[in-house]
Formats: sequence, structure tokens, C-alpha cells
Amino acid sequence: MSEFFSMGGYGSYIWASYGIAAISLIVLLITTLRGLGQSRTELDQLETVLKSRRPRRVRPKDQTS
Repeated sequence: MSEFFSMGGYGSYIWASYGIAAISLIVLLITTLRGLGQSRTELDQLETVLKSRRPRRVRPKDQTS
């Protein structure tokens, strides 16, 4: 079992690489999820503002036939 973890003397480099990759992926996931939450909040705010506005009046078309 120790041979597997030492990986021919390069185990410390390999496992450190796996650790750095895992940490990077976790940080990217957290950053993406936070950004998604902020985008949803901003979208909800914009939709609320849009709904609170008065609807536009639609002018009747001139019927010249």
C-alpha cells in the first residue's frame, strides 16, 4: 500500500497536484454558485421594478381604408 502512495518516489508531487486541482475546482464551484445567486437576486429586483412601472398606452392605429 505504501508503494501506491509513494508512486515511485513522485507521490508527494502527484498527491499535491491532485490536492491543488481539487481545491481549485471547489473554489470555482463556490464562486460560480455565488455569482448565480447574485444574478438571480438582480433579476428579481429588475423584474420587480419592471412590474411596478405603469403599462404603456397603446395608441389605436389610424384606420384609413
